[in-house]
Amino acid sequence: MPYSFIRDIETPKIEFNTNREWFGETENGLLQYAKEFQKVNIKIMVKPHLWLRRGGFTGDLKANSEENWKILENSYKAYILTYAKAAEELNAEMLCIGTELEQFVITRPNFWKKLIIEIRTLYKGKLTYAANWDEFKRITFWGELDFIGIDAYFPLSDKKTPTLEDLELGWKPHKEEIIKIQKQFNKPILFTEFGYRSVDFTGKKPWDSNRVEGNVNLQGQVNGLKVIHNQFWKEDWFAGGFIWKWFHRHDRVGGKENNRFTPQNKPAEEMIRQLYKQ
Repeated sequence: MPYSFIRDIETPKIEFNTNREWFGETENGLLQYAKEFQKVNIKIMVKPHLWLRRGGFTGDLKANSEENWKILENSYKAYILTYAKAAEELNAEMLCIGTELEQFVITRPNFWKKLIIEIRTLYKGKLTYAANWDEFKRITFWGELDFIGIDAYFPLSDKKTPTLEDLELGWKPHKEEIIKIQKQFNKPILFTEFGYRSVDFTGKKPWDSNRVEGNVNLQGQVNGLKVIHNQFWKEDWFAGGFIWKWFHRHDRVGGKENNRFTPQNKPAEEMIRQLYKQ
């Protein structure tokens, strides 16, 4: 996940490969770590993320003038083409061309269609885009990509510890919408992110990453991940998904006192292991 940044929303120039980033979020970091994964036969999706330095949701990113649209578009193009070339150098299996950029995508559709064409001249692998859970229905270019990508943080239940049955019921309307879009474009569905925090009310606003102290709820996380498996893994149009979030220093992260997204060193990890064994 190579990152880029916009320092000032009034002049939306995207910066990337700077010395203010973690090494793993840069091009050189991507190349180094991806090659380590490939040594143990782990396949790669390159998934660039844009970060707004002064807060704000990337889905709301929208330039305030034609001049600034050009600044945004030109710098985003430079950013994505850099990582398209890196993905080709790595022979990565997949490239995600953007993450949760609803207003940018909807307001400037021609830019994105031309960008996809240019990416394909540089990168020969599969393409997707990571639409937010409430955005994917409005994306117009799914037909030009290989997968319909969804960051699957759908609201499912207001209960403190929703049961499997509660969550299955919560998925029903969302799954119907997913199937509708899948049939419209005839492309497989990929959950470019999915996950639940091990916290009370984890199914209410699954996207919420605000730091909450206490309120560890390991069962809520187990139930959320199990229901995604129950609802989607058997569908022939479902390509799978990427669990948010997994860290490389396995012995130092997660654990039964941790209420963040990672399932590492929690009951959810063992549950996932057993599901994959099936």
